[in-house]
Amino acid sequence: MTEQEFQIESVAALESLSKKLNTASDEHDFESDMNSGALSVEFEGPKAKFVVSPNSPVRQVWVSAHSRSFKLGWDPIREAFVHPESGLTLDGLMADAISKQIGKPVEL
Repeated sequence: MTEQEFQIESVAALESLSKKLNTASDEHDFESDMNSGALSVEFEGPKAKFVVSPNSPVRQVWVSAHSRSFKLGWDPIREAFVHPESGLTLDGLMADAISKQIGKPVEL
């Protein structure tokens, strides 16, 4: 994947995720915000902040959630950023992390 391809795919993935998070936040107790190319999700109770950001040098999208760092690489077959250990896409990983945080299932 070239730098330009990574930029296109990572921006599209974060913008898509941001829209889904904004919709889900209408039903659930969290706020999301896109700022300087990174996406943050904040929770009031219990207090927490998740961050999703592109890491251009290694062509990955990194997610910081539950005191862990998840590194997702591009899967051309699935046309999505995927966590290699779990097989979850970016949307799936975030849905799981948010569900765990708020104690209710969240779909993105």
